[in-house]
Amino acid sequence: MGLGPDITEVLARARADLRMGVPIVLTGAQSVVAVAVETVTEARLAGLRETGTPPVLALTARRAQTLKARAYDGDLARIAVPDEVALGWLQALSDPADDLATPMKGPLASVRTGDPAPHRAALQLCKSARLLPAALCVDVADGLALAAAHGLTVVPMAQAAVMLQAQNPLHEIVQARLPVEVSEAGRLHVFRPEDGGEEHYAMEIGRPDRAKPVLARLHSACFTGDVMGSLKCDCGPQLRAALAQMGDEGTGVLLYLNQEGRGIGLANKMRAYALQDQGFDTVEANHRLGFEDDERDFRLGSDILKSLGFSSVRLLTNNPAKVAMMEASGVTVAERVPLKVGENRFNSGYLATKAAKSGHLL
Repeated sequence: MGLGPDITEVLARARADLRMGVPIVLTGAQSVVAVAVETVTEARLAGLRETGTPPVLALTARRAQTLKARAYDGDLARIAVPDEVALGWLQALSDPADDLATPMKGPLASVRTGDPAPHRAALQLCKSARLLPAALCVDVADGLALAAAHGLTVVPMAQAAVMLQAQNPLHEIVQARLPVEVSEAGRLHVFRPEDGGEEHYAMEIGRPDRAKPVLARLHSACFTGDVMGSLKCDCGPQLRAALAQMGDEGTGVLLYLNQEGRGIGLANKMRAYALQDQGFDTVEANHRLGFEDDERDFRLGSDILKSLGFSSVRLLTNNPAKVAMMEASGVTVAERVPLKVGENRFNSGYLATKAAKSGHLL
């Protein structure tokens, strides 16, 4: 049996490298060296400029729209990087924090020739590493030689393209009894994804009958709301209300999915909060950062439920997208149970945006 990493493990290494500011090499019909703009240093930027052709900045179409740059590749734009610009110029294009103070960042020239697949993969890896979706990319003649010379991770594009779109399998690692306030008959299940990402949890209340629809809640982790009691969202009250209802009924399953900030991570969520302080709503803030309205994968929840033996749920949610996902993933939603709690003067606008732009039934 070989000791080397498979493609899933290679991608996990690539994410870790990007978070540390280390470039990766994407190989295929063309080879591209890529590094996350958020973590790259001046020294590595200078090194990248010496490796091949002039650098290109890959941004999502959402961020490009804010910058008034042309996204010739549909879901992304490739921006030509002038020779004379420093790292601050790249960071300003990637991070919208100072957009209102310095709105004129162009003119920006978009690249429209060549294969955008490596740039797309680099952006996907930045997203899954919970970084800003912005990557500096340089075409190189011999990616394998460059990687060997500098000890860089090599990502084969043919395999990576498939894996980056595939659903990541989860495996239960451990379960144990956990008495909680709402029920002394609690049991926590821990699930670990194969790609080395964050673990997800299922809190089982009582002993639910697998033959009947179980009262269930898909809850995305919210450090600010669940732990700190933030008033900017309704997450904390929803979490406590869901557990309380399960405790009252005697059974239920709460799925706690580590997809903070609608899947963009806590740091980017705080960036979105800063943009909201500038007057943008939650959807507009996500778009200005380069993300979609919602980057979560709710299929994780249905996978966990099915692995626990549940095929039908009474789903505690105001979000029709969760109902549709459950049904599409083979879990019957026998009933949608509303969960309308936690509105206050700080989050009324946020809740109105969820209703108007995300279809939540509030």
